[in-house]
Amino acid sequence: MSASTRLGFFCAVAANVIWGLFPIFWNLLRGTSALELVSHRIVWAFVFSMVIAVIRFRLSSRIVRAALLESLRRRQTWAIYSAAAFLIAINWGAFLYAVTNEQVLLSSLGYYISPLFNVLLGVVVLGERLSAPRWGAVGLAGVGVSVMTVAAGQFPWVSLLMAGSFAGYALVKKKARLDPMNGLFLETLVLLSPTLVYLALLYQGGAGDFGRGDPVLDWMLILGGFLTLVPLAFFSAAAQRIPLTLIGVLQFIGPTLQFFVGAFYFGEPMSTDTLVGFAFVWSGVAVFLATRR
Repeated sequence: MSASTRLGFFCAVAANVIWGLFPIFWNLLRGTSALELVSHRIVWAFVFSMVIAVIRFRLSSRIVRAALLESLRRRQTWAIYSAAAFLIAINWGAFLYAVTNEQVLLSSLGYYISPLFNVLLGVVVLGERLSAPRWGAVGLAGVGVSVMTVAAGQFPWVSLLMAGSFAGYALVKKKARLDPMNGLFLETLVLLSPTLVYLALLYQGGAGDFGRGDPVLDWMLILGGFLTLVPLAFFSAAAQRIPLTLIGVLQFIGPTLQFFVGAFYFGEPMSTDTLVGFAFVWSGVAVFLATRR
């Protein structure tokens, strides 16, 4: 294994480990509403990504600068990143709702299902053909979700909203041409105006937790924006060095860690039916992975 491949492997693992342990950090902020959390995540991710974008722009060559500015003049660029911004905001909101409302297991389930949603979107939207084993994988995951729905007495909307929004985000980003860091800057820029309007109305009404005399909370909200960028930077480095198939396999580290965090760190209740449902989903994931080269 070359040094570059080895570095890419460890970067991919680092990104997915951070994503897998994210519920521990965000659960510390469970006293703050999920909508305010996602708003601060957008604002501070924008601030940090803007600083990084400016530094990179100043250090890049004239050709790179010209190419970036040309991309930003195209309507298609703004359309793609506006759609991506809308979908990732939904994903962040559903994730933060789950981890601040003792539903980390459902968060884990959402990210297990997401790759299978990608497969379905490939069939429905891109016209890709699906092999019989992969249809079986999707079917097993569907049975698992159905079992957990019956067991919980409610539809696992958080899991499916997370899976659907992230799969849609991945589909939209297939058309994207900017690198991940500039892409995230553009996505948070698109979301910035409505986010600031929401926060202004929130604080005007006397609500909101930021700047209310708790410096620890304030710094944690700011840190959340920075932590949003760290795993993405690792992931970007990995994508340039190792095959996409290996990245796909390593992406299951995140939901697996989230499952263990929810089950053993937070002690969320797991009934037999819940375990049976997860077993079906895991079986579907195993079949899905086994069909990949």
